[in-house]
Amino acid sequence: MFNKENSYNIYICGVGGQGIIKTSVIIGEAAMNEGLDVLMSEIHGMSQRGGVVSTELKIGDYKSSIIEKFNADVILSFEPSEAVRALDKSNKQTKIVFNTSPIVPSTLTQFNQTYPNVNEIINALNENYDFVYPIDGEKLALDSGSLMSLNMVLLGAVIANETFPLSKKSIITAMKNNLHQKFHEMNLNAIEKGYNAVKNK
Repeated sequence: MFNKENSYNIYICGVGGQGIIKTSVIIGEAAMNEGLDVLMSEIHGMSQRGGVVSTELKIGDYKSSIIEKFNADVILSFEPSEAVRALDKSNKQTKIVFNTSPIVPSTLTQFNQTYPNVNEIINALNENYDFVYPIDGEKLALDSGSLMSLNMVLLGAVIANETFPLSKKSIITAMKNNLHQKFHEMNLNAIEKGYNAVKNK
């Protein structure tokens, strides 16, 4: 059981339009529903036109809204190269969950840079970190009914980690409060698919 006097730090990143903000809001509401203090940082970057977006959530006891270097308990990346960019928040015990389907950020194309090989990203992370969970999020989202459910696939993958402080029930309740009823079944399926993708590894 999560001790309120502890802090659990979640860093979420990706590209604008992937549902990063909504995912953060759902986690925050679930934490409040469980009687936990939660703080979400300001959004960094542009949420439009493929710009890089990140949020930082602290659950429990916290002294500031910013996750210090090497102090994230979870990195949730909606895009593989953004997982690499977030590594300054990580340590050996950080759970790194990321979607393996690349979206080339506008910053790369703007500066004529080459996108890294996804398999090389996966191999490098596995060599240096103990808890790495690459998820074919787009496939699982499409299997759930729509690519729009990608964020719920990845959220399901995060909550499958035993150290995650919030229950699946609280997450599902918060999801239903924040998404239109006609999308509930699809997003429930997405959460389950992401959850099972990690649990069955």
